[in-house]
Amino acid sequence: MSLRKAYFLIFLVLIVDQLSKIYVKTNFVLGEEVVIADWFRIHFIENEGMAWGTKIPGEYGKLILTVFRIFAVFGIGWWLSDSIKKRHSTYLIVAIALIFAGAAGNIIDSVFYGVIFDDSTHNLATIFSPAPYGTWFHGLVVDMFYFPIWEGNLPEWLPIFGGKHFAFFNAIFNVADIAISTGVGILLVFNRRAFPKH
Repeated sequence: MSLRKAYFLIFLVLIVDQLSKIYVKTNFVLGEEVVIADWFRIHFIENEGMAWGTKIPGEYGKLILTVFRIFAVFGIGWWLSDSIKKRHSTYLIVAIALIFAGAAGNIIDSVFYGVIFDDSTHNLATIFSPAPYGTWFHGLVVDMFYFPIWEGNLPEWLPIFGGKHFAFFNAIFNVADIAISTGVGILLVFNRRAFPKH
């Protein structure tokens, strides 16, 4: 796979990711939900950028996370460039490009959204607001895709979780997260093709 094609894939993922986030951010109030089907909803939430809303505690937790991710993206970018130069497997290059694009997409939120959007808590956010909700490197990541495929109480006979309320699948995510998960999935499922033994 050529560098040009890898760049195109990254650019495509970033455009779809950012357009979907900006649309949701400027058309939904935080927590607002649109039911597309019983198993698929658009549900607007924001988080500090880690899976399931996990965050690093402390005053500088968010800044540490954002800076770490920026360094990680530079490392992934080097890996992508090196893999293309060495003509590695297309599976590997596509996977790295997807992971790079997804990580970069969420970094854009973390770095810029705090200074270009106002708060979404009780009203629709406006872009390039004169009263932004945060500061540089302290933006919140926009998530919106929610697939509650099954929700209910688990059978009493199950150990530990029996009788408790359970939702599958309860994560809310975005296009960038899909790209990262797909890239990692390619590396796991097609491992032998991504890393062929010569």
